[in-house]
Amino acid sequence: MESQRSLLFFALLAVSFLLYQAWEKDHEPKPAPVAATASVPTEAPADALPSSDDIPQTEGAKPAASTKAHLVTLANDELKLTVDTRGGDIVGAQLKHFAKVQGGEERLTLFTREPGFNYVAMSGLIGPNGSDTQSRPVYTASEATTLANGDSQLTLTYDGANGVVYKKVLTLAPGKYVVNTRFEVTNPTDKPLSVQFFGQIKRTNHEPDSGITSHGTYTGPVYSTDDESYEKYNFDDVKERNLNKETSTGWVAMLQHYFVSAWAPKLDNVKLDVYSLQSGSDAIIGIKSKPVTVPAQGSASLTADLFVGPKDQDALAAVAPKLEKTVDYGFLWFISEFLFWLLKLLHGVVHNWGFAIVLLTLLVRGAMYPLTKAQFTSMAKMRALQPKLASLKERLGDDRQRMSQAMMKLYKDEGVNPLGGCFPLLLQMPIFMALYYVLQESVELRQAPFMLWIHDLSAKDPFFVLPVLFAASMWFSQKLNPSTMTDPMQQKVMQLMPLVMGVFFAFFPSGLVLYWFVSNLVSITQQLIIYKGLEKKGLR
Repeated sequence: MESQRSLLFFALLAVSFLLYQAWEKDHEPKPAPVAATASVPTEAPADALPSSDDIPQTEGAKPAASTKAHLVTLANDELKLTVDTRGGDIVGAQLKHFAKVQGGEERLTLFTREPGFNYVAMSGLIGPNGSDTQSRPVYTASEATTLANGDSQLTLTYDGANGVVYKKVLTLAPGKYVVNTRFEVTNPTDKPLSVQFFGQIKRTNHEPDSGITSHGTYTGPVYSTDDESYEKYNFDDVKERNLNKETSTGWVAMLQHYFVSAWAPKLDNVKLDVYSLQSGSDAIIGIKSKPVTVPAQGSASLTADLFVGPKDQDALAAVAPKLEKTVDYGFLWFISEFLFWLLKLLHGVVHNWGFAIVLLTLLVRGAMYPLTKAQFTSMAKMRALQPKLASLKERLGDDRQRMSQAMMKLYKDEGVNPLGGCFPLLLQMPIFMALYYVLQESVELRQAPFMLWIHDLSAKDPFFVLPVLFAASMWFSQKLNPSTMTDPMQQKVMQLMPLVMGVFFAFFPSGLVLYWFVSNLVSITQQLIIYKGLEKKGLR
């Protein structure tokens, strides 16, 4: 098989894969920025309060009252959280070290509660004696304090019936994206109480316009149980049917490109239920515990961690087992994880993600050199057979059966594998695909500068220089392989392919285009080396 057809085959494979990713993608909602909140309590609008449909129902539950609540603030060096005293829900989360847009002053927000869009983390106690069973409680909030170890802590208190006291303690450690949430129930009565923890994430599931530029990222709910370490349950699934799975360990999360929020209960020897709900236009993914007993004249504590931040694999793995799987590398995750490890290692040396991508490309292409050599050697052998094949065609005419038999005999006699040019190419595709996932999923590349005009490797090249260079390198690679195609249509397609691919790549993240451009340069260099060796052997 000649090199032009292999190049066309490879290009079509790449385009098909990227188009499939765009088609598969659940479109990403457009969150509105959270309104600025003062550190002093302010009233929250009554129509923004959760309804009884927003929490898992238990026997005896009634609609929530319309008592007014307040907003309070809890922060550390990474997060600024806005907490609603009704239910103690986190209705605002600002990531201090992540700009909303490259070079902008406005910080990125995950949780927000705005007209037409909700994204909040809810938690509470349900069950026969839960504080959230009859209605969402309105807590009394203390002033946020800094503990001796540097943790920031906010204590919410609710006085229930018969003197039962419910406390919800939110703690943020320095440098962390984890909100430790502890419920403390003090029971002064002579009868035991029964409560169940629940933690859930609610997000509006409207979908904006999308296209190839969204490059296949997933937005929506995911969960983990004993049987399923990482499972997507998209917005359509939530609409169609309620999820209900029992597990001993697990977590629930809401994903978007580069960022994640997740509830992970920390309850010993307590079974859990993973569930979903649809509340109006909002999708809910949640996890709740089986009943926990609070002894008479005693107390009990129930704890869960809420992660809200970037898809940092090390930070996620520290919160709960398999939570790092929310960095979704697709079906080639085992290759992608190795490539990401190698990319981080290289970044530790050069301290620039762009140069790390360049070095990674060189290493990957170097490791695949034997495959590349086999590919071009096979092409050269096929090209050497062209005169004999033309002679066969002239002698046998349109007799396809005899022509096919004669060609196979010729290949066998000459020791040529007609698929030799394609097979090495197919072996390389999993590596290219795995690297594609790494470059699109790694939050480290978000707004990461390279050099000169490239200030964000996760965004398209603002001046389209890299796509033009990529197209030029593809064109030059073609020129190294003179075409033997006789079909005028095939010739036109091959001539237009660099331009088509250049336009196609113009709207992809510059980190991806950088990889492909450097890969083309390495491929050209390898071709020149291989062809020089083949010329000495008289094969070219």
